[in-house]
Amino acid sequence: MGVAPLLILGALASCSNEAREVAPGIPQTAPTGNTDPRISAYQANLYQISQGSRYFYWYGCVACHSGTAPSATSFTGERWQRGGGFADVYQSIAAHRPKPAYGDVIPLEQLWQVTAYVRDLAKHYPQKRRRVSLDQKGEAQGPRWPGPQ
Repeated sequence: MGVAPLLILGALASCSNEAREVAPGIPQTAPTGNTDPRISAYQANLYQISQGSRYFYWYGCVACHSGTAPSATSFTGERWQRGGGFADVYQSIAAHRPKPAYGDVIPLEQLWQVTAYVRDLAKHYPQKRRRVSLDQKGEAQGPRWPGPQ
């Protein structure tokens, strides 16, 4: 075996945290708790977190929950009003106060992805948040986004 095939195999093996699965792995229910075994498929997967970022902007969450938002509405810190576990954050988004309750608006898998992104935000340094914001500027957000098709 030559060097080129070994390099290709090595490159493929290094992409494990971005593995993408196609259905039926899509969750059909909300997390059962903060130890739900399905959580790692979202929280430890860069692709799922990235998708959550897109939906965070598309659904207009950034309007109230940006890095410059007051501490009570910013997700860039380590403190959480209603608990910081995955299921806690998921439930806070799904039962959003004030309305709308995003559990009635956002499809289930997208809620999992947004939750993974929101929980990951504390790790984002200011330059990364700014880059993501600039990347999202050209895409429809909030009222301009027609929603999932």
